Amino acid sequence: MTTGHPPPLGPQAALVCVLAGVAYTLAAGRLRRRGDGWPRRRDATFGTGLALLLWGWCGPLPGGPFTEHSARHLLVGMAAPVLLVLARPLTLTLRTLPPGGPRRTLLRVAHSRPAGWLLLPPLAAVLHIGGTWALYRTGLMSLTHHHPPLDVLVHLHMVAAGLLFGFAVCRLDPVRGPRSLPLRAGTLLLAGAAHAVLAKGLYAAGPPGTKFAAGDLHTGAQLMYYGGDAVELLLAAALAVQWYAATGRRYARAAARAGHGAGPRVQRPQA
Repeated sequence: MTTGHPPPLGPQAALVCVLAGVAYTLAAGRLRRRGDGWPRRRDATFGTGLALLLWGWCGPLPGGPFTEHSARHLLVGMAAPVLLVLARPLTLTLRTLPPGGPRRTLLRVAHSRPAGWLLLPPLAAVLHIGGTWALYRTGLMSLTHHHPPLDVLVHLHMVAAGLLFGFAVCRLDPVRGPRSLPLRAGTLLLAGAAHAVLAKGLYAAGPPGTKFAAGDLHTGAQLMYYGGDAVELLLAAALAVQWYAATGRRYARAAARAGHGAGPRVQRPQA
């Protein structure tokens, strides 16, 4: 194993992950004790997301320097944010907070106009995938090797942009404005294509200002290509569940209007 570039974050990041996990577990337990349903698979999804985030921020990763960096990019910027979003942390927080100031403030932020713009799927995709292109196709990655604080900022941007993109595509939590399934699915498709083109380009030529061994560069690019596909399939599955549930509700309403009773019962998606 080669550790060409040290992990960008340390004990502080580990503490944040642990505190987030404890807060989520306590909130979910509180809901269950008062009789509200909260699937335990969401606890597992959130915990797995935090574990991947912690590993990407603080842990050693196998492979050469660029392969190691690609794995960190996948964990921090793609896989962990999607899992955290699928656990519906905003919904859990709103259901746990009592009526009053903090709950009203959180709802006001989630339904604010800036939040609506940031969660517009095409804009979220530009911030997410555009940031990745900027990292690998400008001299930014070379600069991060010489300026550790900049490296930390890049990794914080990765997770923030990944969370924003996950929220915008899945829209499982109560945020401002409905966005249609075709818009979200089309955005996911285009973002996936842009990520795949970037990974293929990195197979042929590394980021400007950097020097990686050819084998390391090829392995890292392949990991980015196939790992990105796996994360995008997970997002596509979340959209497919929503489409299936929405179609079932539409058929049930049509059957009820036609006088065939309430029609088949359709459960809301629980990603």
